Amino acid sequence: MVPVPEKAYGSFFEKHCYIILHVPQSPKATQEASSDLHYWIGKEAGAEAQAAAGTFVQRLQEELGDRTVQHREVQGHESDCFHSYFRPGVIYRKGGLASDLKHVETNMYNIQRLLHIKARKHVSATEVELSWNSFNKGDIFLLDLGMVMIQWNGSKISISEKSRGLLLTCSIRDRERGGRAQISVVDEEVEATDCMHIMEAVLGRRVGSLHAAVPSKSINQLQKANVRLYHVYEKGKDLVIQELATRPLTQDLLQEEDCYILDQGGFKIYLWQGRMSNLEEKKAAFSRAVGFIQAKGYPTYTSVEVVNDGAESAAFKQIFRTWSRERGRKKLHRTGKSIQVKLDVGKLHSQPELAAQLRMVDDGSGKVEVWCIQDSCRQPVDSKQHGQLCSNNCYLVLYTYQKLGRSQYILYLWQGHQATAEETKALNCNAEELDHMYQGSLVREYVTMGSEPPHFLAIFQGQLVVFQGSTEHNRKGQPASGPRLFHVQGSESCDTRTMEVPARASSLNSSDVFLLVTAGVCYLWFGKGCNGDQREMARTVVTFISSNDKEMVLEGQEPPNFWEALGGRAPYPSSKRLPEEAASSQPRLFECCSQAGCLVLTEVVFFSQGDLDKYDIMLLDTWQEIFLWLGAAASEQKEAVAWGQEYLKTHPAGRSLATPIVLVKQGHEPPTFTGWFSTWDPYKWSNNQPYEEVVEGGISCLGADSAISGITAEVNNFQLSQWPGVSRAGPTALPAVRDTQDISEMELEPRVGGRSVSLADSGSLPPERLSSISQTLTSETSLGRPRRSSTAWPSGSSSRRKRSWASSESWGALLTPPGPLPFANKGEPCAPGVVHVPSDAIPQWVPSPGVGLWVCFCCSLQTTPRSMEEGHALHGGFSGPGKETTRLSLIAIFIKTLDLTLARGRRGLQCCC
Repeated sequence: MVPVPEKAYGSFFEKHCYIILHVPQSPKATQEASSDLHYWIGKEAGAEAQAAAGTFVQRLQEELGDRTVQHREVQGHESDCFHSYFRPGVIYRKGGLASDLKHVETNMYNIQRLLHIKARKHVSATEVELSWNSFNKGDIFLLDLGMVMIQWNGSKISISEKSRGLLLTCSIRDRERGGRAQISVVDEEVEATDCMHIMEAVLGRRVGSLHAAVPSKSINQLQKANVRLYHVYEKGKDLVIQELATRPLTQDLLQEEDCYILDQGGFKIYLWQGRMSNLEEKKAAFSRAVGFIQAKGYPTYTSVEVVNDGAESAAFKQIFRTWSRERGRKKLHRTGKSIQVKLDVGKLHSQPELAAQLRMVDDGSGKVEVWCIQDSCRQPVDSKQHGQLCSNNCYLVLYTYQKLGRSQYILYLWQGHQATAEETKALNCNAEELDHMYQGSLVREYVTMGSEPPHFLAIFQGQLVVFQGSTEHNRKGQPASGPRLFHVQGSESCDTRTMEVPARASSLNSSDVFLLVTAGVCYLWFGKGCNGDQREMARTVVTFISSNDKEMVLEGQEPPNFWEALGGRAPYPSSKRLPEEAASSQPRLFECCSQAGCLVLTEVVFFSQGDLDKYDIMLLDTWQEIFLWLGAAASEQKEAVAWGQEYLKTHPAGRSLATPIVLVKQGHEPPTFTGWFSTWDPYKWSNNQPYEEVVEGGISCLGADSAISGITAEVNNFQLSQWPGVSRAGPTALPAVRDTQDISEMELEPRVGGRSVSLADSGSLPPERLSSISQTLTSETSLGRPRRSSTAWPSGSSSRRKRSWASSESWGALLTPPGPLPFANKGEPCAPGVVHVPSDAIPQWVPSPGVGLWVCFCCSLQTTPRSMEEGHALHGGFSGPGKETTRLSLIAIFIKTLDLTLARGRRGLQCCC
């Protein structure tokens, strides 16, 4: 096992296996937070490498202890947790790497490779064949030529994918080229002629149309909802796997003495190990999971996660309907939580994490406006009747509060249980109208009767009363058709609601307070389990329900008239209700999209504000609420609410469909949302540069254009259309560097030559010329900006001389000896009339007093201007007293010379490089 340098994190060779250990370092990480140990298998990794990696994982697990979650990852099918470590993406590199070679070398420019980039929320790039056959219309392809990197965007990809692909391209430039390469983007081929000329020079002429976009094989939420729990145990010498339960699962199914397999629709396999299970069972965890995958006929790349009792991942715990931190321990009382609300309500704006936990943006003392939906229109409700709602109606409640001197808005969409579909549709339409009136600044929260969030209750200060039937005829002081029973729930103004229930004895509950309204008297019934705060709130609420005389009744001391009004005695829940445990689920962030009409979610683990992209719709699940964050440029905003509802319907834990759904627009995030992020910058959106501006910025954003223009000039000089055999399309015959493995090999033994290629049979520019040009431009470009060449120019009209030496065709004629012009092969000695071509780079110029010398890479012969004039060996260029030239000009002259030679009918000439 060899450590990987940090600079190479996220870059994986296909022939190897890797082990990744992640230990939480965030400020909010607790001592009980679990670590993650990943075992990654490359698609070309052999059985021996896989076995060795598995052994190392087992040893590490024994050293790290039981608070570690183990993951088995296969190339191309990694878990969301794995991808979340590597921003902006993962790179799969061809081949393998010897143990004594470096994993990544910075400032290597002698390279030609093609990367296939899949720019979903988790970006990956794979090295593919240098050919147009590798392209398709639905992905991004990066042609990496060292000093020049051309990102070709398929016609079917979204702007968000283009933006993510560009982030990965910039990351490669910064990590592997020290920021010195130039990036060009091809969105429309007809508008990027220079880049397309270079691509065709390397890849050959494109014949026919490109492949269609390849549909993604993502797992939708409906498939993930299909969960089954199996008990795994040994019976004699046999291993038994017995199915126990299906969705929804409960935590008490897991016994600490045993091991279990949880199958999530064949998409992922969890293996849970009880704290009392034996050591041999724990060692066999991965092998049992792999055996289960084989027995089920699942793909070999199916993800595996091994979790230990007490160190379960958030994804595992949320598959169960409920999950308690410590089973068997007493639950915490709610009284402490209530006191905390009263003490800290003034700090909600300065401490958004507190606002998020309490689900309160403030104490509810802001401005309130209420509308009732009637006949598809919104009718204003008098302020004296704001807290009186009806179960067969829908309401809009607009709340305005101040934050940092600016008005902030929350629009609650309240829906009664008996509201019709037409009323619900009208509710959404009127909410859209209000949002337009407020220029899209409203935070919309969808609330279902009986599941109102704490802040909604705090708005009405404990006076929220929900009536059955119509409020127009049954408010305080109006005659009622018969006895009416109201259930008072809550102990203070920020958590109290009063709901009308059927007037019968079975509706009572010993833990709460009930109000029974008859024609002559209003009974306040106090159950044995209620406390003083509940009784005080009931005395406040009753004044809004009835003006009749009040009579307090204790449970067990009811007068006959009380039971007569309820239709006689009947059994009802009499055991004391245990206080609810505060939700402790870890928030989870997902990217939302739709494929074939089904919701597909991609989780972002260890999320931050930077994961919110303006082109995306993100879902934040805090268990008690579902937030849907709408990017400013997201294209499917109207589908967001439906996606939130589908998420609840298909959740493996069988979530309540009444869970509040909150729509949050970019730039209008409330503290109840931002508080779930470790840090939040309110000015981030105004400082970010969008993709379109980055691309349009060109030189200033992605690097100087000297590299592109330099290579384009050489391609144009090369005159591909005049070459024999140019009609045949195809990739370059011999890349300067076939893949990234060759880069590492060159560190120990630099290449000096290569096998010969036929210039007459190739439909593309020889890669050595492109590689040489890139190397030349290395000295002329720093951090993407051109700088003055270090070559010494003679005094006088130097710019005129430089221009004439690079463009005069007479030099090509002078340098072409008369008669046949054979090319020397590598290793042959220099002789008169023989042209020597450098192998991997142009010859080194060795300056001397009054004369320039060139060294041949083939035979190390030094050449002077005099020997050139006498027809001796030509070494790709020349110089002399007062006639120095730049390396780029020499390449131009050399290519021009070859062009003239081939134009005279010299077919099949062999180049030694």
